[in-house]
Amino acid sequence: MYIKERQNLFRNPKNQSNPYRIMLLLLLIVVLVSVLRSYAQGAIWPPFIPTPTPTRTVNSYMVEGSTHFLAGNLEKAIGSYNQAVLMDPTNTQLLIELAKIQVYSSNTLTTDADRRTRLAEALAVMDQAKALEPNNPDVLATRAFVLNWNANPTLAGANSQNLQNEAESEALMALQMDSRNTLAMAYYAEILTDQYKWVQAREYMAQAMENGDQYMDVHRIQAYLYEVLGEYNLAIEEYKKAIEINPNLTFLYNSVGRLYRHLEQYDVALEYFDQAASLNEQLGIKDPIPYMLIANTYVRMGEAMVASRNAYKALPLSPYNADTYGQVGVIYYRARNYEGSIPLLQCAVRGCDAATSCEGRECEDPEAEQIVIEGLPLSDTTVTYYYIYGSVLAGLHRPGDDKCEKALEVLAEVRAMYANNPTIMGIVEASEAICSGE
Repeated sequence: MYIKERQNLFRNPKNQSNPYRIMLLLLLIVVLVSVLRSYAQGAIWPPFIPTPTPTRTVNSYMVEGSTHFLAGNLEKAIGSYNQAVLMDPTNTQLLIELAKIQVYSSNTLTTDADRRTRLAEALAVMDQAKALEPNNPDVLATRAFVLNWNANPTLAGANSQNLQNEAESEALMALQMDSRNTLAMAYYAEILTDQYKWVQAREYMAQAMENGDQYMDVHRIQAYLYEVLGEYNLAIEEYKKAIEINPNLTFLYNSVGRLYRHLEQYDVALEYFDQAASLNEQLGIKDPIPYMLIANTYVRMGEAMVASRNAYKALPLSPYNADTYGQVGVIYYRARNYEGSIPLLQCAVRGCDAATSCEGRECEDPEAEQIVIEGLPLSDTTVTYYYIYGSVLAGLHRPGDDKCEKALEVLAEVRAMYANNPTIMGIVEASEAICSGE
């Protein structure tokens, strides 16, 4: 028998060790151990399980809210602080900051309903804070501030006095607990100003100014007191100091602009209104108020066309807001664009269909958004829209149309509510006389 050389007769050669296979197995073992270790340490997650993301903290929302406030974006600031409060509902300092911003933001809203709602939200926040810390002077002082703004007679109606009395009580309680609380003094001075107690208001503001130069609210309230007392130049200086502390709050620029306009320094007034409009544009805030103020200033300057152009800029910023239509309609009327004012005032007073609102907005695109407007109820804020609408309808009446019929209907509503107001009734009676042919 022939046997091949080197062949092993007693062992199957297929079972002979392969060094490459051993190296591969060792490598796989090393990789497996590494994976298991990483998994145990949390560096690797199993497939199909979402990768965890960092959970935001209360502080991050608070910082974000403060940043938005300093930038002048009050709506975003409110959103951030609301998120912080959701995470830490017992933090009274968060509640205080949120309520203050809600109050300030009411200055940027154009309708009574919106302002009333926002101020009610601020009061609910401070009610929550007081329930948590009923003896905290900062809580009581801020609640007094919020109550006083809610007490605006235009917004609160018959409940105004009750709210103001409660505001005064809260402010006094805050001062009893901390007689040196600067903001409590300032907020109490604001309440006293609204109560026409100007001597006491001056006394408390003098105390607040001693240690409160760093607070925007102290300068804002001092400016307000000066404004009520007719000391307009001093008021302007205090508003400017408030702006130095918070340079991105548009309502402060609007306040300065209004005072310069009252002093007939129109160019300076326009500069401040324009700064407010520019701030809003930079932040992407759709606020029609600065354009309304600019337009009204040009009306006073006798520049009707420029006034109309600036008023028109307000409509695209707030196309669903009946108050915007009313304000623009009044500006058109004062700029003697009587025909153009009618659809706008109709939208504000009676409401209007999409075609009429489009006419008021001077839609050029036939595919423009179809917007239906609901009219505003008659109130101290909207009465101007009502009697001007009635007046322009009466003035443009021609035989065969229904303008006088519409005018008399609107004027009758004004008469029913404002029969004891001689100024308004003078306008109503003159318009009624036109329609009666007298």
